[in-house]
Amino acid sequence: MARYIGPKTKIARKFADPIFGPDKYFEKRKFPPGQHGPNGRRGKKSDYAHQLAEKQKAKYTYGILEKQFSNIFKKASNSKMITGEALLQFCELRLDNIVYRLGLANSRNGARQLVSHKHITVNDQVVNIPSYLVRMGDVVSVRQKSKALECVTNSISKNNDVLEWLEWNVDAMKGKLINIPNRDQIPENIKEQLIVELYSK
Repeated sequence: MARYIGPKTKIARKFADPIFGPDKYFEKRKFPPGQHGPNGRRGKKSDYAHQLAEKQKAKYTYGILEKQFSNIFKKASNSKMITGEALLQFCELRLDNIVYRLGLANSRNGARQLVSHKHITVNDQVVNIPSYLVRMGDVVSVRQKSKALECVTNSISKNNDVLEWLEWNVDAMKGKLINIPNRDQIPENIKEQLIVELYSK
């Protein structure tokens, strides 16, 4: 499946937000990319442009393609929850994102690769579908034969902070979804209401 594999700093600069994680190059040049630099004239953005940019930012942040994102929005809008909050919740509950949140990978791309290569189990069953939605009570762990992978052990050694809606056992390399996150428990800087307005047109 097609994925964005281009320069990440350029995308982060476009949205003026380090959406792919800490980036020393972004810190040096926080202005949008372009040949005229930070002082180049830029016209005022329309409401539609702001809404579209927010949707694009969310897609790049979670590594989701257009059709997938549209399907997630439909699912969120059909739920009984607030559409914007439900949209982010469904994105957060994807297996690749849970693996990333547990600290088993340094990035969502890395987490997606772990899942695709069958290194991750859910309730002791191998799941290789990154978009698989984890449910409350599910236990996500590293497959026994994959626990010695250098990329996994290095990532875990740097992981000092697991979100409060997840439970993590570092010795067993297992994590559990104990709650569905509320909006204030999701750290991503995304204005989900703009996305709702865009799809409502």
